[in-house]
Amino acid sequence: MTDAAPVLRLVLGDQLSRSIAALADIDSARDVVLMIEAMEECTYVPHHPRKIAFLFSAMRHFAETQRAEGITVDYRRLDEPGEGRSFRHGLEQAAARHRPSRVVVTEPGEWRVLEDMRGWEQALGVPVEIRPDGRFLCPLDDFRRWAEGRRTLRMEWFYRDMRRRHGLLMTPEGEPEGGRWNYDQENREALPADLESPDPPAFAPDAITREVLDLVAARFGHHFGRLEGFAMPVTATDAEAAFDHFIRHRLPRFGTYQDAMRQGEPFLFHSLISAPLNAGLLNPLDLCRRAEDAYYAGHAPLNAVEGFIRQILGWREYVRGIYWTRMPDYGRTNALEAHRPLPRFYWTGETDMNCLRQVVTETHDHAHAHHIQRLMVTGNFALLAGIDPAAVNAWYLMVYADAYEWVQLPNTHGMALYADGGLLASKPYAASGKYIDRMSDYCRHCRFSPKKQLEDDACPFNALYWDFIARTRSVTARNRRMMMIHKTMDRMDDEKIRALRDKARTFLDGLEYDPPVRR
Repeated sequence: MTDAAPVLRLVLGDQLSRSIAALADIDSARDVVLMIEAMEECTYVPHHPRKIAFLFSAMRHFAETQRAEGITVDYRRLDEPGEGRSFRHGLEQAAARHRPSRVVVTEPGEWRVLEDMRGWEQALGVPVEIRPDGRFLCPLDDFRRWAEGRRTLRMEWFYRDMRRRHGLLMTPEGEPEGGRWNYDQENREALPADLESPDPPAFAPDAITREVLDLVAARFGHHFGRLEGFAMPVTATDAEAAFDHFIRHRLPRFGTYQDAMRQGEPFLFHSLISAPLNAGLLNPLDLCRRAEDAYYAGHAPLNAVEGFIRQILGWREYVRGIYWTRMPDYGRTNALEAHRPLPRFYWTGETDMNCLRQVVTETHDHAHAHHIQRLMVTGNFALLAGIDPAAVNAWYLMVYADAYEWVQLPNTHGMALYADGGLLASKPYAASGKYIDRMSDYCRHCRFSPKKQLEDDACPFNALYWDFIARTRSVTARNRRMMMIHKTMDRMDDEKIRALRDKARTFLDGLEYDPPVRR
């Protein structure tokens, strides 16, 4: 055993990979891995208790795997006396205990943490090395070079470059498999009534997880969300098993029905691996390769495999690049001047609009909703109603187990709310009740009709849609993909437009609101 001062290596809760940069050159005979269950990270927004439980359990399991390798782990639990205020507080205490020669960390996924990290060296009085996060498939410097000088940053062109770079679904001649880059048009089918979806895998809580669940229930049981029935994969082994289940049982139909929604079935054919992937339990390139193998083996069709790879290789890497090249100002934009507070039903699920009730309830119970539920139900309502982007962003960050600001903010702020003015999305993703009726069975169980506009039982989305088009005309009429919508409105009777806008205002004024959430 060497007498040299150890290197203190901090591993965050979403960096649970042995290959994380902070551990790359670890000296197991000397160095110390530090992990901190920080109260500040649970409460800077009041996260869903299922997310907190998932991360604490995954962290504790990861610590055990490192100890099994002979690595010294200084693990600071939230319920230990004097522990758990913040990363900085825990690091200061650990530095006093271990007197390290330096501290090594991997860059975090959120701007606010990086800003704090930049002050650690001065606070600790020892060198702090912040290393790039090598788990991602596009280094941030590469994304900056790709984005430099481009008038628009469309994901499709970035995605094609990434396909070429990593050789995924490419022919020996350098062309995309099937002759097309994108099969999104084949991924928008509604579910047939008689098509059953497989049950997702469930992972029974072990002793470590049960202890965490008790802790989280005691400390964070008042947060929005339900802990009962927790069965998430909290180890790399379980996460691999979850992905294998997806490949075998859901990938073949994932592509065709990835935009579909069905009442009482929150999971359908989705992979359910975003939470363990974002926490570091899975390798993104490995997932893409295994999905590609399923296509070449004839197990899954091209539209399913390409759609899955596009989400991981394209969209996930793209939104991370947008986040880190545009922060800290990105989340402050409000291109559509939306200022309405968040309706109370986002917390209670108590609304006569069945689609919203279903998605909010499932989010409460599972800390999960798939991308169309997030974009075209809760996100679409927030867009049409003109809800303050800060409040909406805070809600999405709180309620989903896979939410970290690097991935949540561009998806919500740019894609769902168009608050960045079109930097990310090519158009506002605004839709009336007809879209939800086409892609789900929600409307069949609702007192409102998507086929009506001005009647008492007309779907509120319909009036909200035309009010949004009229209200945002100065911005949206300049968008070439919105020109046909504005031409349609120009042909509508002025009295009908006034009636629709009056109906929208009456509906919105009748909602209950909580005070706006500010961050």
